Amino acid sequence: MRYVLMFIETEQFAKQLGAMGELEQRAAYEAVGRWFAENADKITHHTHLAPVHTATTVRLDQGEPVVTDGPFVEGKEVVSGFAEVEVADLDEALRLARSWPACPIVEIRPAS
Repeated sequence: MRYVLMFIETEQFAKQLGAMGELEQRAAYEAVGRWFAENADKITHHTHLAPVHTATTVRLDQGEPVVTDGPFVEGKEVVSGFAEVEVADLDEALRLARSWPACPIVEIRPAS
């Protein structure tokens, strides 16, 4: 089955990452790289998204489309990246999510 794991960054996590020294940040990024390497046989696609302030939103529910700079809503949690995985079932997707070494929230959705 295919699932998408969405890595969700919180304000608290971003502050903690920003407060780290260079060596701590490097170690954190290396942990993420190891996670991707260790699970490469299950990951079919992945990407890191640009920061949320770079978003452009198109609202289609008010007659004419309205384009605004920035995210849809100001949130304390934002999707910072995702990975599409091919696994046997939700249990295996959960095992992957539980081992994620970075953002404190991982949302899992089936992909069709």
